[in-house]
Amino acid sequence: MFESLSQKLEKAIHSLSGRSRLTEINVAEAVKDIRRALIEADVSYKVAKEFTDQVKEKALGANVLTALKPGQVLVKIVRDEMAALMGSSASELELKGHFNTVLMAGLQGSGKTTFTAKLAHFLQKKKGKKVLLVAADVYRPAAIEQLKVLGEQIGAEVFTIEGSKDPVKIASEGVAYGRAKGFNVVLVDTAGRLAVDDVLMEEIKAIHRAVDPTETLFVVDSMTGQDAVHTAKAFHDALQFEGVVLTKLDGDTRGGAALTIKAVVDVPIKFISTGEKLEALDVFHPDRMADRILGMGDVISLVERAQEQFDEEEARIIQKKIAQNKFGFDDFLLQIQQVKKMGNMKDLMGMIPGMGKAMQGVDIDDDAFKYVEAMISSMTPKERSNPNLLNGNRRKRIAHGSGRTLEDVNKLVKQFEDMSKVMKMMQGEGGRRQLMNAFNTKSGR
Repeated sequence: MFESLSQKLEKAIHSLSGRSRLTEINVAEAVKDIRRALIEADVSYKVAKEFTDQVKEKALGANVLTALKPGQVLVKIVRDEMAALMGSSASELELKGHFNTVLMAGLQGSGKTTFTAKLAHFLQKKKGKKVLLVAADVYRPAAIEQLKVLGEQIGAEVFTIEGSKDPVKIASEGVAYGRAKGFNVVLVDTAGRLAVDDVLMEEIKAIHRAVDPTETLFVVDSMTGQDAVHTAKAFHDALQFEGVVLTKLDGDTRGGAALTIKAVVDVPIKFISTGEKLEALDVFHPDRMADRILGMGDVISLVERAQEQFDEEEARIIQKKIAQNKFGFDDFLLQIQQVKKMGNMKDLMGMIPGMGKAMQGVDIDDDAFKYVEAMISSMTPKERSNPNLLNGNRRKRIAHGSGRTLEDVNKLVKQFEDMSKVMKMMQGEGGRRQLMNAFNTKSGR
């Protein structure tokens, strides 16, 4: 995510390393490089210039502490301005009372249908809402069927009128059905076109008038860059939508749409979609995204994702096993499966401070754990529960049975032993404090 932009910004700011203070000349040079990086990331020239003018003004007016290096000062200024450019703070759905309607708008191929299901899953799981999906895209082949399949996966009912080609009727009757049946939120999926045209705009405006939504969300493919921004403006002029959703953000190495769209339409980005899984939906936090773009990671989001998969009862059982020295490979496998549920592996690695830079250009397969799972599956139940049994012959058998090498098996056993030591250290207040002190020292806190 934003890999190319991150590299170029780092290079621009790095140009100040070794300088004893900020001057008009060295700030001007760094700011020029930052502006070029933003424009190459598909940020509009107007927005890039306004942004860098603000950075330059604050850098030259900054009361620089002697203990700080110029590069650090500029990073802080760029980070704060970037967060402000994207909206400063998170802005979630503003649901009111017991019944709400949310309308999805956007071009064909933007990911509206998948996002509708993801949002339903989010509202059910995290907000405890009873959600109805309304399939009002009557033009795209299999759009209604797609929403039905996704609805079944998340356990949400889907409303449509079989054989009807009237999206306004489907949407308005779907909302009426949702209200009558006691649903808390009705999400209306609509059709798009390949480009903005009068027919599309008249239809979405008619649906908007018919359902009078609590909120309208503009769903846009972030990889379309400045085209996304122009489309957002056209839809906003017609609908005055309340929020933007950026999809396919995991495939966007530039970041132009995320950095420009708020400045152009003055509407907050509310959600970002970072993968195909129905769980791959996050509330957009401008400050956290600015941190990630500048290579600072996003520990808060990482912890939040971990907590979502956290099962207190399972944790107590694991804790007891560790205390009794009975932590085995079945437990290790359980931990891996919980990590897999947290999302795209490269995305998760990018949330760890310093790892974003290390992962640049590295492709991590989402099936990165499948070989580990294969090796553990090749162990006998006795070996999984008692790893001390894994002598040379047993390891050779496991390697052969899983199609891996002996070196792979040895590496897995070493990882397991290291993880067991860390978890053992976490037992007791002193150990936790020691581990936190080590983390804080490494992260420069």
